[in-house]
Amino acid sequence: MGRTPSAIGRRIDALAHWLLRWRIIAAPAKWLANSRLAWSFISRTDRIRRNRLRDRVISAGPEMMPKHISMIMDGNRRFAWNRSMQTEAGHSAGKQKLKEVMRWVLDLEIPYLTVYALSTENLSSRDQSELETLFDLYVSGLEEISQDPLIHDNKVRVKVVGRKDLLPERVRNVIVKAEEATSEYSDFLFTICLAYGGREEIVDAVKEIAEAHASGSIDLDSIDPSAISTRLYTADLPDPDLVIRTSGEERISNFLLWQIAYSELYFSDVHWPSFRRRDLYEAIEDYQMRRRRYGG
Repeated sequence: MGRTPSAIGRRIDALAHWLLRWRIIAAPAKWLANSRLAWSFISRTDRIRRNRLRDRVISAGPEMMPKHISMIMDGNRRFAWNRSMQTEAGHSAGKQKLKEVMRWVLDLEIPYLTVYALSTENLSSRDQSELETLFDLYVSGLEEISQDPLIHDNKVRVKVVGRKDLLPERVRNVIVKAEEATSEYSDFLFTICLAYGGREEIVDAVKEIAEAHASGSIDLDSIDPSAISTRLYTADLPDPDLVIRTSGEERISNFLLWQIAYSELYFSDVHWPSFRRRDLYEAIEDYQMRRRRYGG
């Protein structure tokens, strides 16, 4: 029985290929495939499936919904290269995608979203012209955040973490503006990691502990995991429940190394600018199906 569907399928496929050799069949088939009717049907079908997936995710209950999602937004450059576009266009598309993802996360009432926008390694490995493009996008993006009704209507507090002293002054200035514009909000916290490295974050926390110990304000026996956690850039954040990385890479790349000790990891094959609402729902549903052990 297991071979029958496969054999039938091969015969149908062979028949279809044979028919497509004849223009009378191929021409209308090509027209139909590219018609508005076909795209409308595909779009409607995809929307129905997406909405059903959303309903399943929500019906699992609030206790099954991740409270904190962290995202490694990877693949802007490959998205552009695959479409014979300039790298700048890929980064610009990535910026627009982040706006969409923020809307989807708010729709699900997930209170914490953290994104990895620029690593300390990027600052030394990327071409200066590409970095300038990124800096310009950060400036325009943070300017928009300062005035975005989506941010203010949903009372989203914006925070930027990392070694901000490594960023140009124009970026630092607009960071202050965005943080001040949303400083009174507490319903949601949107954290952007810029000039960020997980190892560097831990080093900075250890230095602070060393200084405290040297001054006598903390004794050796009081240095425990909590002492480090409270000195991290993300001290006011719960640890991530779910970490999503796009573009098919399956590594952490120096992101929230301390905080993700017990996070669930999800790797998506799509490039960041191509990340869809359905991809987010699939990641969350996958998370909901796992049994979190916390090392137990």
